[in-house]
Amino acid sequence: MTPYDAPDAKTTPSTLVDGFGRNVTYLRLSVTDRCDLRCVYCMAEHMTFLPKAEVLTLEELDRIASAFVALGVSKLRITGGEPLVRKGIMGLLERLSRHLTTGALQELTLTTNGTRLTEFASDLARIGVKRINVSLDTLKPDLFKRLTRGGDVAKVIAGIDAAQAAGLSVKVNAVALKDDNGGELADLIAWAHARGCDATLIETMPLGEIEGDRTDQFLSLDEVRANLASFWTLKDIPLVTGGPARYVRVAETGGRLGFITPLSHNFCESCNRVRLTCTGTLHTCLGQDDATDLRAPLRAGIDDQGLIAAILSGIGSKPKGHDFRIVRGDTPAVARHMSTTGG
Repeated sequence: MTPYDAPDAKTTPSTLVDGFGRNVTYLRLSVTDRCDLRCVYCMAEHMTFLPKAEVLTLEELDRIASAFVALGVSKLRITGGEPLVRKGIMGLLERLSRHLTTGALQELTLTTNGTRLTEFASDLARIGVKRINVSLDTLKPDLFKRLTRGGDVAKVIAGIDAAQAAGLSVKVNAVALKDDNGGELADLIAWAHARGCDATLIETMPLGEIEGDRTDQFLSLDEVRANLASFWTLKDIPLVTGGPARYVRVAETGGRLGFITPLSHNFCESCNRVRLTCTGTLHTCLGQDDATDLRAPLRAGIDDQGLIAAILSGIGSKPKGHDFRIVRGDTPAVARHMSTTGG
């Protein structure tokens, strides 16, 4: 059997339904824990990255992702770390795009920090990627450099330009940080909307040990929305993109704005997604320590049906919800960093 002999999505009758009756149709696939930035809320300044032997090969990533597609996953998001730093990433994306051609996969997309989009945007569009998420927390060069520990915001903006020139739809994601970009969020949203980009705000989440206390930076999006509504007209819209964001239309800008609120208003009751780390660990909840190891059986020579059974077993243990909270002095809800979990 070759590494690409994944089961055919059109002939496998199984579907991914967890113990609470939720259909899992969305896989977030991490291809690396490495990143060319060091965002303060995402990872420690001096990270110890995984040795190569622990990271799934491109062939292994393809086989597992294809098995999920065979089981009914219709949206596949490639994440990291920063996915575009992974050597050979375009080869993997090209192979995965065959599922778009067959119709088994409705969307192949990725979340990126934007630093390498000038190099990859045209190829992403060529293989069938239609839209991407770009993480951008501030437009201020000095603040961006501090938040990312050395990054250049001009490089990210150039990447967004390249993506849009290639025909990709871009959504700008920003983590709301009370003391850093809290007063800038309206300007960032207006900037994104003026460029024809959607924008989404995200509450900071207690994942992994970092140097600071997240309590100091937590900003409830209830508070942000109330502030925006004091000078903008926000109208709820029934937009569904397959993720957790809840959207409004901003009348004054004409653009769409999403809110991802894992703490102030969790979205567990409708959760349709799971994550696979670059080491082959299946996490069915971002905020729990549940884990199913798919790498070990894969490297032990498991066949397609065995792989499917392992995936179904992991999905069956998906918890009802997470227990995120931000309390001064608390340890993180889970020890793993977001860069390790995968986007």
